[in-house]
Amino acid sequence: MKRWKIALTLGIVCFILTIAISIQFKTIKDSNSTVSQTLTGNELRDQVLKWKEKYDKASKDLEKSENKLEEIRLQATQNDENALNKENEIKQDNVLLGLTDVSGSGIVITLKDNNTVNRSSLSPLDNIELYLVHAGDLVEVVNALRNAGAEAISINGQRITNFTSIYCAGNVVVVNGEKISSPVEIKAIGSPELLYGSITIPGGYLELMKETGVMVEVNKADNISIGKYERVLNTQYMRNE
Repeated sequence: MKRWKIALTLGIVCFILTIAISIQFKTIKDSNSTVSQTLTGNELRDQVLKWKEKYDKASKDLEKSENKLEEIRLQATQNDENALNKENEIKQDNVLLGLTDVSGSGIVITLKDNNTVNRSSLSPLDNIELYLVHAGDLVEVVNALRNAGAEAISINGQRITNFTSIYCAGNVVVVNGEKISSPVEIKAIGSPELLYGSITIPGGYLELMKETGVMVEVNKADNISIGKYERVLNTQYMRNE
């Protein structure tokens, strides 16, 4: 065989061997990389499981501590008459301030704008404003209820407290910063007989509202629910002595 043929044959064989070795080396490298990534993934999962166990344990410990603290607080209150009295005073103060939901017997007053009239149906001498419910009307009714011994009052769900504001903004009445509209429902907790008799007395403000055109309804109720005052109580100038 001529030398050039031998050289060509050896060259081809060497080229094929080089390609085969390269392919095998790449395969081994990729396999090692996969094993490395698998090991890294397993380590991460182990770390996650360990932290989850720590979190679960910490949550259980916190729950036990909170339960223990509540037990201690109850025991301290039960064994200390002064602490029990203070706690009762705080609860009563919250009721009086309107910071607690309350329920009881009393009366429900419903005031409605008289929609059966309009400017065209009235004479020039009539004032349509007399047929509508105004902020001043609500203030008068609230004061009458307080004078009659009402222990809790609400207007369309707004608890009335010493911090309550009632005013007109254009044609809208605003109570505790919330707009209300007709019909206006006023709930009052107290002696149903005393409240009803005081608010419906002849010559009283509700009778005057009826005579001027506002639609008025008053009913006694055995179970009235009044929600707490939802706004934040802020004082700037008062301080404890």
